[in-house]
Amino acid sequence: MPFVRISLPKKLSLETKDTISKAIHESLIAAFHIPKDDYFHVIEELEPHQIKYPESYLGISHSQDIVYIQITAGQGRTLEQKKKLYHQIAAGIAASTEITINNVIIVLLENNGLENWSFGNGEIQEPKHLKK
Repeated sequence: MPFVRISLPKKLSLETKDTISKAIHESLIAAFHIPKDDYFHVIEELEPHQIKYPESYLGISHSQDIVYIQITAGQGRTLEQKKKLYHQIAAGIAASTEITINNVIIVLLENNGLENWSFGNGEIQEPKHLKK
């Protein structure tokens, strides 16, 4: 049930944008054990003036190719699962696109995963793969 918002430079190719989305989804499957069809992503293309970032933060340099990834997911994952997720996303994007690993920014927002979601019909669903 993760909902993913990917904010990135408009100049990137459609292929790169799709590859970034797929790398995130595959990482969520591997690290968070989500179902394969649990694929809800929004790719937000931004002009250069709409993306703000420091040239360096916490000893990590950033450039105009920075990509912001915001993941909203149900709580309950361990610290190790989160570390694995962040590493797999960043490494997967860097290995398959021109985006360098230092330009992948990830923010995870967690909620209780039950009554905070509606996947259609104006109703709260209770996905069977979630623990109550």
